Amino acid sequence: MIDRLMIIRGAGDLATGTALRLHNCGFPVIMLDIEKPTVIRRTVSFAQALFSGETEIEGVKALRCTLENAETTARSGIIAVVADPGAKILDTVKPAVLIDAIIAKKNLGTYRNMAPFTVALGPGFEAGKDVDAVIETKRGHTLGSVIREGSAVPNTGIPGVIGGYGKERVMHSPCSGVFHSDLEIGALVEAGQTIGTVDGVPVITEIAGKLRGLLSSGLHVPEHFKLADVDPRGASVDHTTVSDKARAIAGGVLEAVMGFLYGGF
Repeated sequence: MIDRLMIIRGAGDLATGTALRLHNCGFPVIMLDIEKPTVIRRTVSFAQALFSGETEIEGVKALRCTLENAETTARSGIIAVVADPGAKILDTVKPAVLIDAIIAKKNLGTYRNMAPFTVALGPGFEAGKDVDAVIETKRGHTLGSVIREGSAVPNTGIPGVIGGYGKERVMHSPCSGVFHSDLEIGALVEAGQTIGTVDGVPVITEIAGKLRGLLSSGLHVPEHFKLADVDPRGASVDHTTVSDKARAIAGGVLEAVMGFLYGGF
């Protein structure tokens, strides 16, 4: 019988979409992230389990685990989330597939020999060299495509356009310091509204809409760090379920994984 254990590096929103798809197809999943993840779409990120001990997204439960109990938890049908950015778990746990979903736009240390099959999301990796397969993460016609040779579209640094807005949707830190906000994800905001501060310096949204992403208060950030995301579509947006982009990418990951496990890759 083929072992179906999956390890995902990263536990943000795109990693979470992938974890949900794999979990719902019967794969045990372990997710690895830093001790205090700096994700902004926290309502759809299993990384929140590292702060609260557990979280649930779309009816699927995730628990914060140790290196010692992560595999048992994952094989019991619960997603295991571990503070393990260096992937030390690989010393003792041997997955069938390792997926890099850190979305750093560069390779932070994932290699083909980490598992029998390796997949990476987005730019910074070359399929056939760094990993076995790369999944396209840029919005457009090829979003979610499986790349067997070569790389994803290079990072442009410009957010995808939603409702006519691109870079205006995203707010970054005006300076280095500690971020604080009294708002919650899901709040409706107006153009020009202060959504938080970094060491007292206001962070202001250029557009009106729904606050779909917001960094956890109390985290120290460098200048220009991504802090929040406003969706101009407003109240109609569901901020409690994974995005269309995450689902498309997850479909690409599942295609690559199934191709590997059952001989089609």
